[in-house]
Amino acid sequence: MSVPTARAARPYDRHVTTPPSTLASGALAAVPSPPGALPPAGLPPAVPAASPAASPASRPSGAVSAAELTAWRAMLRAQARISRRLQGDLLADHDLALGSYDVLTHLGDAPEGRLRMNDLADRVLLSRSGLTRLVDRLQREGLVARESCSSDARGLYAVLTAAGRDRLDAATPTYRQGVRDYVLSRLDEADLRVFGHILAKLADDPPPAPAPA
Repeated sequence: MSVPTARAARPYDRHVTTPPSTLASGALAAVPSPPGALPPAGLPPAVPAASPAASPASRPSGAVSAAELTAWRAMLRAQARISRRLQGDLLADHDLALGSYDVLTHLGDAPEGRLRMNDLADRVLLSRSGLTRLVDRLQREGLVARESCSSDARGLYAVLTAAGRDRLDAATPTYRQGVRDYVLSRLDEADLRVFGHILAKLADDPPPAPAPA
């Protein structure tokens, strides 16, 4: 993954430390003085507390901090680079684009290797027209077939062919090795737990259950 660029320091990055003399004075420093009164002997003048940083929920609508933009752009770069590397491996070894592999994978996981076109479009995150074009290409290559739905004259199934299953089986080790090389090998177990939790939140899925102790 790409390493996010260093971010500029911001007011809420500065840590406010308590003067040692205040710590040494114990309860005396905690007693409030009347307005205008001088500090007790041996104590420094009171320093106004730093204003806390605004939480994301309290920021104006549409406001994005520099740290937030850095994280967002790092995520976009990582996603684009990982996808590009995975696609490069699949094209070089199996003449198969990443989007085509995704379609074959979902069909391969489905009962009898078939899914309604609408359901398949939802799973691969494509519009119906975008999926239609992709299935057209896979059908010309003999990897996918279309079948009518007996219960709905307007419905169509995408069906994985025997050639499609063979191509999927051949490409899967390459795909999984890429996932290992470009993502998993760079994260330890603690990273993976945090990573999975963050992605589940972004995908509006419930967070993963904690691993048994």
